[in-house]
Amino acid sequence: MDLKNPIFNDETAARTYLEATRWPDGAVCPCCGLTEKVVPMPPKGSMGEGWYHCNQCRQKFTVRVGTLYERSHVPLFKWLLATHLLCSSKKGMSAHQLHRMLGVTYKTAWFMAHRIREGMTPSNDTPMGGEGKVIEADETYFNPKNDKPRKIIALVERGGAVRSKSVKRVNGHTVGKHLFMNADRKSKLMTDESSVYHGIGQHFADHQTVNHSAREYGRGEASTNTVEGVFSIFKRGMIGTYQHCGEQHLDRYLAEFDFRYSNRAKLGFTDAMRAEVALKGIEGKRLTYRRIGQA
Repeated sequence: MDLKNPIFNDETAARTYLEATRWPDGAVCPCCGLTEKVVPMPPKGSMGEGWYHCNQCRQKFTVRVGTLYERSHVPLFKWLLATHLLCSSKKGMSAHQLHRMLGVTYKTAWFMAHRIREGMTPSNDTPMGGEGKVIEADETYFNPKNDKPRKIIALVERGGAVRSKSVKRVNGHTVGKHLFMNADRKSKLMTDESSVYHGIGQHFADHQTVNHSAREYGRGEASTNTVEGVFSIFKRGMIGTYQHCGEQHLDRYLAEFDFRYSNRAKLGFTDAMRAEVALKGIEGKRLTYRRIGQA
C-alpha cells in the first residue's frame, strides 16, 4: 500500500475517489434515488466542494450522506487510510495504532474502527456453498483475558468465504439457525462428531464427520481443518492485537476477520481490492457512538 497516494493525504482526491467508487455512473440522490436531475453546486459560504442538489426532491447532499461517514467530522482521506490499514493487516490494527497513524484521538480511532467493521459485515443475501461444494462447520470458545469464555459458530466454504457468529449457548437450535440462514442445503456438510449436528446434517446433500476424540482429523473429504485454521487466525489476532473485547462488540470483530478471510489473496484479492469492497459496504448504514456503546 502506497501511503503517498493522494487519496490518503488530500481531501479533494479522497472525495473524488469515493464518488467514483460509490457513484460510477454519476451522483445519485440518497433521498429519491434519481441521477438525471442531480447537479453539482458551486462552493458557497460554509459549503465547500462536493455538494450536490437534486432538482426532483430539492435536497442537498454530499457523497457522505447515506453512508457510515455521514455527519462525521473526520476528513475523508483519514477514513480511506483507516479502511486500507484494517483491510491490509492480517491480524487487524488496534485503535491505539490507528490513533497514532491517523493523528486523531484514541476515542475517535476506536469509533472509526467500529464503523469500518460495520461496513465489512456481509448482507447474507447469498447462501454459501451449493451443489458439489463443501461447507465445514465448527464451534469454539474464545476466552479473552480476565473474562468469561464466549461461544462462536463458524461456517467455511472450502475455497470460499467464512461466516461466524457469537451465541450465548451452543445447541441444535443456534447451530441449525446459523447453518440454515447461511448455507445452501445442496452443499456437503463436514463437522466433528458433536451431537448438535446429528439432526441438522440430514437436511444437507451429504453429512460426514471426523472423530476428534479418537484423534481422527481427516478421512477423504471429511475434515474440519479449514474452519479450525480460521479460528486460529481469529484468536491470534484478538489476543495479539486487540487483547480486550466487550461481549457486545464480538460480532463486529468476527465480521472484520471474516471479511479479510473471504477476500484473501488466495482468492485473487489485493489490499487495494479488499479496501474497495469494504468501501462499498458503507452504503445505507448508519452507526452512532451511542449505538456502538450500547450494542
